[in-house]
Amino acid sequence: MGLIKTLFGSYSKRELKRIEPIKNQVLALEDKYKAMSEAELRGMTAKLKGRLANGETLDDILPDAFATCREAAARVLNMRHFPVQIIGGIVLHQGRIAEMRTGEGKTLVSTLPAYLNALSGEGVHIVTVNDYLAKRDSEWMGKVYKYLGLTVGLIIHDMDNDERRKAYACDVTYGTNNEIGFDYLRDNMVIYKNQRVQRPFNFAVVDEVDSILIDEARTPLIISGQGDQSTELYQLADMFARTLKMHKVVELDDKVDNDGIDGDYIVDEKAKTATLTPSGVKKAEQYFNVENLMDSENLTLLHHINQAIKAHGIMHNEQDYVVKDGEVIIVDEFTGRLMMGRRYNEGLHQAIEAKEGVKVARESKTLATITFQNLFRLYKKLSGMTGTAMTEESEFREIYKLDVIEIPTNKPVQRVDHDDVVFKNERGKYTAVIDQIVECHERHQPVLVGTVTIDKSELLSKMLKKRGIKHEVLNAKYHEKEAEIVAQAGKKDAVTIATNMAGRGTDIMLGGNAEYLAKNEMRKMGFEEEMIVEATGYGETDDEEILNARKTFQELEAKHKEQIKAEAEEVRAAGGLFILGTERHESRRIDNQLRGRAGRQGDPGESRFFLSLEDDIMRLFGGERVQNLMETLKIDETEPIQMKMLTNSIESAQKKVEGRNFGIRRNVLNFDDVMNKQREIIYAQRSKVLDGEDIHESILDMIRDNITETVNTYLPDTEIHDNWNIDGLRDHFMGFLTTEEDLRYKDLNELALVEKKDIIDGLVNKALDIYAEKDKLFGEEMMREVERVILLKNVDRYWMDHIDNMDELKKGIYLRSYGQRDPVVEYRMEGFEMFDAMVASIREDTVRMLLTIQIRTQEEPKREQVAKPTVAVHGDSDRSIRKEPVHVKKVGRNDPCPCGSGKKYKKCCGANEEVTEPHEQ
Repeated sequence: MGLIKTLFGSYSKRELKRIEPIKNQVLALEDKYKAMSEAELRGMTAKLKGRLANGETLDDILPDAFATCREAAARVLNMRHFPVQIIGGIVLHQGRIAEMRTGEGKTLVSTLPAYLNALSGEGVHIVTVNDYLAKRDSEWMGKVYKYLGLTVGLIIHDMDNDERRKAYACDVTYGTNNEIGFDYLRDNMVIYKNQRVQRPFNFAVVDEVDSILIDEARTPLIISGQGDQSTELYQLADMFARTLKMHKVVELDDKVDNDGIDGDYIVDEKAKTATLTPSGVKKAEQYFNVENLMDSENLTLLHHINQAIKAHGIMHNEQDYVVKDGEVIIVDEFTGRLMMGRRYNEGLHQAIEAKEGVKVARESKTLATITFQNLFRLYKKLSGMTGTAMTEESEFREIYKLDVIEIPTNKPVQRVDHDDVVFKNERGKYTAVIDQIVECHERHQPVLVGTVTIDKSELLSKMLKKRGIKHEVLNAKYHEKEAEIVAQAGKKDAVTIATNMAGRGTDIMLGGNAEYLAKNEMRKMGFEEEMIVEATGYGETDDEEILNARKTFQELEAKHKEQIKAEAEEVRAAGGLFILGTERHESRRIDNQLRGRAGRQGDPGESRFFLSLEDDIMRLFGGERVQNLMETLKIDETEPIQMKMLTNSIESAQKKVEGRNFGIRRNVLNFDDVMNKQREIIYAQRSKVLDGEDIHESILDMIRDNITETVNTYLPDTEIHDNWNIDGLRDHFMGFLTTEEDLRYKDLNELALVEKKDIIDGLVNKALDIYAEKDKLFGEEMMREVERVILLKNVDRYWMDHIDNMDELKKGIYLRSYGQRDPVVEYRMEGFEMFDAMVASIREDTVRMLLTIQIRTQEEPKREQVAKPTVAVHGDSDRSIRKEPVHVKKVGRNDPCPCGSGKKYKKCCGANEEVTEPHEQ
């Protein structure tokens, strides 16, 4: 591969050569567009749309569209796209990933492909990682689109449906991956078309694409409803787990004799699993007084115990989660941010709550779910940008069919990346880290220290305090202050300790960040926090107070920019920002993101990682060979080791972890692909119904199919009648299709003369006659609406149950691998059998409801108005689907139930009601 690269250049370089002529076309138009008047430039949008309408493609109009957007940005934002940014824009338009270093202006790059693709009128989504960035970019870059006559929308938390619908209808819509995903799921749960908020997915530009499409791809999006009340089993299982002895292993060997292990459960740190040993199983059986823990009737108990030992053995406070205000909050392992509102699934979150002694929250029921992989594959064209994507190129290519193009920097990179320094143990490493920080501090060089966990960042903080070094700590505990802390990490003498620097969204500028210095001065001047936010925002306003605040901010920012120029030069002379990594992350990409904070736009900088053989990645993946070597050489703990073998071991360890994590994500996707095919079928059918497609013929086919299937179940053979269950068939349809007198035969001789086809035809004709009568009685328009509502309600009810059933199937499917069977294949086969059974149940309930439906009109008392129709659906307690108000009718306990089930009211809808009347229908 090395020789091929040398001869022909890397893939990125070859692709950049192909893009070069297009970039030159855009640059050649610069003078032409500079000479245009305001009206001429703004009028280009209509001209370009006209060219598309006349048959030209987006590629045909790209040079003019990019040149238009570039000139608009120069006039509106005083920012003209650099040539490398034009290249980035072309890569994004082509549906690829542009890898652009930190500080290269990715936010501005996205305006080029967004403007071009918005001209088609089908909408563009620009997806960011948080609400703050979505709002900032929609207001800031939105000025360019608005100047050119396009509309801009914003999707953030706490917006109502009307606001969301309006935002999605815009030409360019900014939003977070979570909000867009949840809106997609909610749109596929509505009963009426006008309740949907999204349009079909067209083109998306995903900012921090590696964070969204890879880091967050392990966890699916889930819309939950309240499930069962949380049981006491979580507390009981936690109390039991506390009595057990843990045995830790680095890598569980299949040949380990579990009987010989000194412990009640094994924690495999590498695989992140916790498993009961035979002694643990025995203790559980005694503790919970059960004969055999592995019996099927004890599966729930076993599940709770497994989650409890996982909570104690695998999940660590201040690393995987924090406890704040009586809540367990997940810490994002890649960004170090608190993931508010997110919960571990399968009862693990409740097990952690029991472990930490906080209130165990109610369990939830999954109403809808999708993985980010399958969500983003819905777009006609997908693209993304990030500072670090090359290490995950194979995954982007395999899962998303996206290739990665490395975009050159605007100015040559001046950062010096020093070789890693490895120590025998953590104590020696941290001593050297502090010495390095002190050395940098003495020459006034700012230092950004990267740690992997919160507790390690706080340990370093204590050590620095002892040495009298003033510093700032940034981790999940201080999330609110993060932007301000990061912004000033480039000041002279600054020492900043940060837990995971992925996607912080704030530039570190040498000498300090003038924007944040100006904000601080505004606080001292007495400006309220809300007014400071408005002063630094980009939203359009006529408010005099806001306009004055913006003027004050601009003056202060200009003053601070001038003041920090001298300090910036001092920092450059000292070597620029020094990046000090205290541990290699599981992913090389996260290490690269930390390094990338230095050397912005040609600034000088340095980076070095300090490691020890006790670091998790070396301990778990480095292998015994390295450990044994260190013992043999008897190297002092303060002595740094720089050996090629060690560097290779670290690189190899990271690649192993990346491969394992990719395997986990691919496995999640393999299982979700099964659900995805089923989801596509269900959602496509729902869309047809919502879009007003006439389903009357489909309903009639359902009636025929359901009766045929049911008859075949009760009367299996065509020729032999001895095993026909005629009584069972009659009882099955009793109350809505058959009576006590139907399907009665004197003896087997009379039955032998009956053809199964005649029974099917007779029941089908009777059902169709009943249905035709309802059409006449209630009117076709009303019945078409009833068909729609009942079918959707049944689809939703059974689909939600099906999601839960598929989850339960997945929990036990891995055991099939012991029988040399592929769990994914088994899951696919059983999943589709379950799906077919679900479809049959939907059909059965829909037919039963439609044949028994009671539609009545009733005058409302004390009002003089036309009576309004209501639909009475058996067992339907959710009234959010009804357009009209629900009416009340008095029903006696022994009267027929008005839902049409054929049963007495007291044995049907009134079975669980204490009051006999009125009965709300």
